[in-house]
Amino acid sequence: MLRRVLITGASSGIGAELVGVLAGAGWEVVAAGRDEQRLNRVAEAVAAPVRTVVGDLTSSSDLDTLVELLGDAPLQAVVHAAGAISLSPLSETAPAELERLWRINVQVPVALTQRLIPQLRAARGHVVLVNSGAGKRANPRWGAYAASKFGLRAIADAWREEERPHGVRFTSVYPGRTDTPMQQEVFAAEGRSYDPVGLVPPQSVAQTIRFLLETMPPALLTDVEVRPA
Repeated sequence: MLRRVLITGASSGIGAELVGVLAGAGWEVVAAGRDEQRLNRVAEAVAAPVRTVVGDLTSSSDLDTLVELLGDAPLQAVVHAAGAISLSPLSETAPAELERLWRINVQVPVALTQRLIPQLRAARGHVVLVNSGAGKRANPRWGAYAASKFGLRAIADAWREEERPHGVRFTSVYPGRTDTPMQQEVFAAEGRSYDPVGLVPPQSVAQTIRFLLETMPPALLTDVEVRPA
């Protein structure tokens, strides 16, 4: 049976790695991202066909376009890998930055999943939300980002129970510090030179997500941490 998956944030980091992992495993991959050139490079590096959709999912019109392109056919999986981060003391965090993080990290996954619930129910599908260690622990200067990731965790927990009667599964994945462009931003914000030694390889997170998606129901891993050894 053909399995369809939508991956957001597919132009870099964990999302980009996941495109190759799932396409290579026989999934029909729809890869969504904002950067057309990087998204095309990701797709071209994969031997199997990958459908790319360029857009900014904080835009309602781009969100609607993506959903229209997916159509009404059953959708076996959605992986929300897109996200944004910034670090600052809460006493200095602008309201606009709080709103930006909340919109990208929480509202977009909610709005997209709401639109795709009929297709997910038809396939008894699986939604994976790429969270963060900050979704379980809030450290100094991480408050605004952690608040959005705590919120994303709550969304996954509540939706899992609401959709249980319809067979739609929800899993939160909590990567530790991972070798991605986002981690480079974190190092810069911390005033450190970037060094990937000791970080989680994005391929490891992608392979973990593949395992989650290919775990046969009714088995479900609800919360999975991927941390440096």
